[in-house]
Amino acid sequence: MHGYTASGAVLGLLMVHFAYAGEVTVVLWLFLAAMVVDGSDGFLARHFDVKAQVPEVDGALLDNIVDYLTYVLAPMALLWANGYLPGGAWGGVVAAVPVFVSCYQFCRSDAKTDDHFFLGFPSYWNAVAFYVVVLELTPRTTTVVLLVLAVLVFVPVKYVYPSRTEALWWPSMAGAVAWLAAYAAIVATLPDASSVLVLASLAYVVYYVAVSLWLTARSNRRPAPEPVPAA
Repeated sequence: MHGYTASGAVLGLLMVHFAYAGEVTVVLWLFLAAMVVDGSDGFLARHFDVKAQVPEVDGALLDNIVDYLTYVLAPMALLWANGYLPGGAWGGVVAAVPVFVSCYQFCRSDAKTDDHFFLGFPSYWNAVAFYVVVLELTPRTTTVVLLVLAVLVFVPVKYVYPSRTEALWWPSMAGAVAWLAAYAAIVATLPDASSVLVLASLAYVVYYVAVSLWLTARSNRRPAPEPVPAA
């Protein structure tokens, strides 16, 4: 199972290679392959109790290394290498911001909470890059989006972990699977993707953010203190 997780690192290498070759659609397909691996390796590892079988390998650390390559580094390479960011040195600075702040996100001990949420924007930079390409965002708009999301890495909102957050697990998981299917259909029809499919995929993004905000607000509520009895 660790080999299955590690295959994502090879996908990350291919992403960077094809990004600089200008093969944007190929990179988007590789993003999808990496998301499928990332979405299934944890379930399989728990099912087969890989931690007990191979205790000398830290599966969580391996997962973080692979995810950083495929969710952070490769998406920024795609955007920077293909004209989706400002020209010159400024484009490199913009690309470096998510790469830099995600180091904090991936190293913080509470990035995944005990109740199975992501704390702070969970570095879904591959999904961001996907929408930048599909929606044909301008470099200026892309810059604003990246910088806003980089700030949100530090804002303690609890984002749903679709495969593990218990609250609303079924709709969240079903929506995630449907989003992956819509992603595949959109990439398969680029550059003439159906606007209906794109809007349907964005509907899940709206659901995901709304549910995450609602669950964060609910978890932050504290019961009113009990009145102190009179002496």
